[in-house]
Amino acid sequence: MPAQSSNVELKRKAIPVENQGLPSAKRARKIVDSGEDSIPDDPNESNPPEWPTSPTALNTARSFLKRCASESGTKTLIIPDKDADGLCGGSIIYRTLLLLGHPPELLKVHVLAKGSNVHEVSERQAIAMYETKFIVVVDQGSRGQPVLLDGDDDTEVLIIDHHLSDEFPPRATVLSACHHEPVATSALLSYILCSPLHEAITSSCDWLACMGTIGDLGTSFKWERPFPDMKECFKKYTKKAMSEAVSLINAPRRTAKYDVISAWTALDAASCPQDVLSSKSPHVQRLLDARHQVNLEVERCSHSAPQFSSDGKVTLLRITSKAQVHPVVATRWAGSLKSKALEVVMVANDGYLPGKVNFSCRVARCAHARPTPTPNIIDLLRFYAERPLPFALASSPSTLETSNLKEPSRKTLRERLGDNFARGHKQASGGIVDTQEFEELCQAMEIGVKKDDAPRSSSKKKGMVQKNTLDRYFGGPSKA
Repeated sequence: MPAQSSNVELKRKAIPVENQGLPSAKRARKIVDSGEDSIPDDPNESNPPEWPTSPTALNTARSFLKRCASESGTKTLIIPDKDADGLCGGSIIYRTLLLLGHPPELLKVHVLAKGSNVHEVSERQAIAMYETKFIVVVDQGSRGQPVLLDGDDDTEVLIIDHHLSDEFPPRATVLSACHHEPVATSALLSYILCSPLHEAITSSCDWLACMGTIGDLGTSFKWERPFPDMKECFKKYTKKAMSEAVSLINAPRRTAKYDVISAWTALDAASCPQDVLSSKSPHVQRLLDARHQVNLEVERCSHSAPQFSSDGKVTLLRITSKAQVHPVVATRWAGSLKSKALEVVMVANDGYLPGKVNFSCRVARCAHARPTPTPNIIDLLRFYAERPLPFALASSPSTLETSNLKEPSRKTLRERLGDNFARGHKQASGGIVDTQEFEELCQAMEIGVKKDDAPRSSSKKKGMVQKNTLDRYFGGPSKA
């Protein structure tokens, strides 16, 4: 199947309200694909008045979905992110619109190209080709740029997201959880959004909400208030089956082939996690093959030697891979590396996109154990990028000569890093930047530079005699 920038039109079977005769799932090796830690909250505390976002925003978004389904002859395009959270959230929206009566032939799904985002010109042009009336963007991050090219005023856009942002596309309807702690995942936000719209949503989409949350927050996440009580869902489908399904759904987007459409198709055809895992599924072998490829690549790339910043807060590991394994490697190292000042583990991949460095950052586990507040990766990255000269690489002509880098422009490093820098979450961030700018960022962080605050002694102490000589060690010379 071709790469993922092509248009996708999917048909799905009817959604059953109840599932019977579910096959058991076999245990498979799981890729740990979460970079964010459990969100602490007080189980005895009553639900916040505005969680997972404001009631006004929820009601406005519900009205948007109702219009999508009710306006005769209009197309709706869903653009989900490529990971388990985004795909599960997109699937909830897709199933909800069908239940509300949206014609299947007018409901489209668009999967972004490898290394791209919804704001790239190429993607905006591809989206415009659908000639759709409504667009629902799920888990793609938010920026102050329009989803479509300027002039497409007739198209209405709904943004469903939880990534940290204070900027949103103009004229878009925004449903964001990023400023409502503890932050809900996009799949859970979609589930809470859609549940009141049809009586079948709760029973048919609860597992998707749980899988999306596991994909972002991990299997050890505690479902405590204000998160909804999903005990019955976990009892019905089991957390083990959901975790395995998440592992399979996440694998295709990490391969060099970037076979995201296989993950979406498998999820779309399923009515429970066990359907994703079933040997009877026509899609499961592609998911298993993808996971095997990713596991091998993660193992190959997990042995790079870490280098620390001069302040000890960041450790950098460099890898070269056509697969998107840098987030997984970062998560793995974040759980094992320990240092007195370490806060963030950064893994930089210079082989994923030509001329670019894709990097992922995770908060080190040792940083969570300290009494100080949990580090904010986005703030820390911006701090380094905004450091004044002489920290920047441009301040040292000799460094430019030895590194074969071009003379940078008069723009600041932060400006040249662009909009794809320091995106995501406070505890799981990263970016896609040009190679030269990334090397300048490393220079600003002083990667590999050791600072010794202890003064060096100018001379050896007088009167000191070395006692552990070789003669003494081997018993000294024999006596006559």
